[in-house]
Amino acid sequence: MTTTLPVLGQTPVLPAGPAMLPDAARAELPTTPFGLYLHVPFCATRCGYCDFNTYTSDELGPGANRSEYAATAIAEVELAARVLGPTPPTISTVFVGGGTPTLLPAADLVAVLDRARELFPVAADVEVTTEANPESVTPQSLATLRAGGFTRISLGMQSAAPHVLAVLDRRHTPGRAAEAAREARAAGFDHVNLDLIYGAPGETDADWDLSLQAVLDSPVDHVSAYALIVEQGTKLARRVARGELPMPDDDVLADRYEQADRVLRGAGLEWYEVSNWARGAAARCRHNELYWANAHWWGIGPGAHSHVGGLRWWNVKHPAAYAGRLAAGEHPAADAEQLTAADRALERVMLGLRLRDGLPLDALSDVGRARAAGSVVQGLLEPGPHAEGRAVLTDRGRLLADAVVRDLTD
Repeated sequence: MTTTLPVLGQTPVLPAGPAMLPDAARAELPTTPFGLYLHVPFCATRCGYCDFNTYTSDELGPGANRSEYAATAIAEVELAARVLGPTPPTISTVFVGGGTPTLLPAADLVAVLDRARELFPVAADVEVTTEANPESVTPQSLATLRAGGFTRISLGMQSAAPHVLAVLDRRHTPGRAAEAAREARAAGFDHVNLDLIYGAPGETDADWDLSLQAVLDSPVDHVSAYALIVEQGTKLARRVARGELPMPDDDVLADRYEQADRVLRGAGLEWYEVSNWARGAAARCRHNELYWANAHWWGIGPGAHSHVGGLRWWNVKHPAAYAGRLAAGEHPAADAEQLTAADRALERVMLGLRLRDGLPLDALSDVGRARAAGSVVQGLLEPGPHAEGRAVLTDRGRLLADAVVRDLTD
């Protein structure tokens, strides 16, 4: 008999024994891919558009400084090993995100990875990714990360136009992202990604073309491109509300997306998820594919989310509270929920439809299958795969992916 992680509002305290998962969730561990996510919440400055759980040095109190963070994260790695034991799952992917993970010394990130390797079995072809800002890495730090087992890096480029970077409150110079990509390749990274954001106020067609060409001139095998979203509570949202900046225009966003898809595919980068392009299957981000397949992952760090076998939980958000919980021998989870079979089926559709391979029509309800047939007529789903029993977005359908998902799942 196992004890479960308390759900909905209770403060979970670390028990003496290792069992904290329902038997049904534990039963899925041997047959479903498993990954680790490490959230590093530190940023040098806050970008105006960002609503992630991040903090600058001025916002942090005792127990939340960078020098102590690796040891705190390792404490949760050790907790995860106890909870998931006595036969822990094999780690197939590791993703370090933020924030700006590379504000930590490279040796600290390697130390967390090393401890995970000591406590968990690790796949021979494990993918280990870190996000980075271009100005936060050097040839030396990249060499340390690569020697420590990191295989993939995702650099936040966003734009090659200086005035667009200024609107987004990005600190790097326009050419630095491509330079960092070259440094990562020189350090031996197997895979290099550049992140782009399109549709920022003041961005022109020429600016976007400049950004795409800068990406293609760098040694990347993966590109992520996201439409700018004005999130409530951000500096950008306040500037838009005051009339200082215009809201992104939906028609412009669609044009930018089509331009990105045309340029990237013309250069041999094929889309495999609505916002992601890769130079072949080996270059795809396997950790993100794990999310999109609704597999299992343990999220380490303040505000990090985890999912194992239909049980989802999320940690307290502030780094000081997170560190305090672990120091006191408590689980850092703030809350949890047990997903129903219907919840998981819905998420399978919502995530799977965004993928190039789509999803089987039998994953949809009767109403959803009927609407899928209508989406084929509207040119939103491919007719060929539909005839073979799959729902696959057309190029036009990708532009309206969120609407298609809502239509098929309502």
